[in-house]
Amino acid sequence: MRVRWDRVGRVALLLLLLAVVALYVQPARSYVATWRDSNKQQQQLDELEREHDALTARSKELRDPRTIETEARRLGMVRPGERPYVVSGLPDD
Repeated sequence: MRVRWDRVGRVALLLLLLAVVALYVQPARSYVATWRDSNKQQQQLDELEREHDALTARSKELRDPRTIETEARRLGMVRPGERPYVVSGLPDD
């Protein structure tokens, strides 16, 4: 029986190629998982930035005395010395 070295060489190269591919599978999966996590983190960051902008604008609004008075009146508050009136018995719409 004769050894066919060309066939042995091909099998060895195939096994080597499979070993190299197997070594790259876990890092590739890790890369994809990290990429997905990065996208989720970016979406969360964008949402938090929008919320921060809204809160900053609201904070700026609340520094205006007219806004403070409007909010207080909406809550039913009156200035010192004002006489509060309550209207009752109105029909429900």
